[in-house]
Parts: sequence; structure tokens; C-alpha cells
Amino acid sequence: MSRPLAAALFAFAATTLAFAQAPAPAIPGPWVNPLKTALQAGKPVVGMTVTIPSADVVLQAGRAGFDFVWIEMEHSPLTLETVRTMVLATQGSGLVPIVRVPVNEIWTAKRALDTGALGVVFPFTSTPELAQQAVAACKYPALGRRGAGPGLASLRWPAPQGYADFADQNALVIIIIEEKRAVENIDAILDTKGIDVVFIGPNDLSYSYGARGRQTDEVKAAIAKVAAAAKKRGLPVGRTAGTGDIKQHIADGFTFFQASSELGFLAAGARPFLEAAGKAAPDTKNRPLY
Repeated sequence: MSRPLAAALFAFAATTLAFAQAPAPAIPGPWVNPLKTALQAGKPVVGMTVTIPSADVVLQAGRAGFDFVWIEMEHSPLTLETVRTMVLATQGSGLVPIVRVPVNEIWTAKRALDTGALGVVFPFTSTPELAQQAVAACKYPALGRRGAGPGLASLRWPAPQGYADFADQNALVIIIIEEKRAVENIDAILDTKGIDVVFIGPNDLSYSYGARGRQTDEVKAAIAKVAAAAKKRGLPVGRTAGTGDIKQHIADGFTFFQASSELGFLAAGARPFLEAAGKAAPDTKNRPLY
């Protein structure tokens, strides 16, 4: 055997031996919902609202840097088939899919979670019973009442520990306080175990107080009361926010934010460009609505 060949074989054998003796790579711990991690650390998270049936919009939200996508089923015509496609578009993007269901019912949450959503927003959670129902809808027995049929959800979240345990630990329960009676019941509502986020709906809350969208002193006092009750229990507090007020809301202790919709961001982004071109949006106040 020639010296060069022998040297090459020796080097190969040494490399193979070193690889065999190297310690096995560390197995990472269980994946944890990054929204939970951030909220527990007191860091703000922001989600873009999606109201139109577009997986591309969801993907772009992830590319833009949002933490989660708020898939809107209460105030939009989105169907479950569309929601499933939008959830799949979050794979590999770092974007967490959250769904606001049309009504606080166990079956609506079950269907949203079974599409692969990793959190459910429950509107008009105005009584302790509705808060308990929201938690039960997102947990498998014996923790709750979620039905077992996660075939599609487990395709999106192929958790090594099994999907049921994974979902119980990571699916967010987000309740919305948006009625006067909810404010009056706030302590009993928030004593419910298993709530992850207390979200305040300023607009519906204003309507409930008869202010029809205006943020009056009474409405502001109601918001402050809810926020204080949540903070007392160590629960993250959320609300809607815009460019002009999100810094103040963060300073006030809010950490979970619903941002504008894709249509809102489209209009906001187009406006300065059109103005630079000498264009203006149509006057919707002085023209027929047809």
C-alpha cells in the first residue's frame, strides 16, 4: 500500500472514530408557544387582523414581523376551509395562528382548534359561566370538554409528546370583556382558572355604555377597572391599538395587541403614495351609497 493511500485511510478512520465517540446532540425541550413565553415575561405581542380569505396575506404578516395572526371569524365571512388554509400558511413563519370565533360556544372553539389554531378568542365573555365554558372548550378531559379528533391539528403541530398534551399546554384561552355587565362581574369572571389573556374590546364596551364608540370617561374608567382586576391576578391584558397609541398602551401595562386588518394597512400604506401622486380617496360623505 502506498504511503499516500495509507495516510488517507488512517485519516478517514480517525475521523470516523471521532464522530462515533462524539456526544449525541442535545434533544431540545418541548416547544412552547412563543406568545405564552413573551407574555409571561411581560413583553408585548402584536397580531395583524385578517378578514379576507388569503393565505398569502397571512404569510406576508409573518414576513412583516407580527407575532401572531388574528383570524377574524366574528366580523367576516371567513369559512373553516379558508381558516384551515390560512393556518397552514403560518408553518415555518414563526407566526402563531389565533382565531376569534363568532360566539362563545364549545363547538365553535373545537372546530377552530381542530383546523390548527393555537388559540381562541371568545367574544362577549360576560359571565363567570361563559369564562368557564371558554376554558373548557380549549382543554381535553379531564381538564375540559374539548372533543378528541385532532387529525388535522396534529398535522400542523406534530408534537413529540402527543397533540393533546401539547394543545392543553399551548393553546391560548383569550376572553373578551366588552359589555357593561362583564365589567360589573369582572372579579368573578377572572377568578376562572385557565384564562391566558384578558382582552378588552373598547368599541363594543363603549356601545354597551351607550356611547356608540366614543371613549368617554365612564368607558375609560371601565377599561381601567378591568385592567386592574387582571393585573391583580397576574393575567396579561390586551386591547386594540394603532400607530398613534400603542406606545402609551404598553406604558399602561397592556401586552397583547390586536392591530389593524390587512385592509386597514393597505389603505394606510396607499394613502401617502397616492397623495404624492396628487391623488385623493373618493369623498364617501357626499356621494350616494350605491
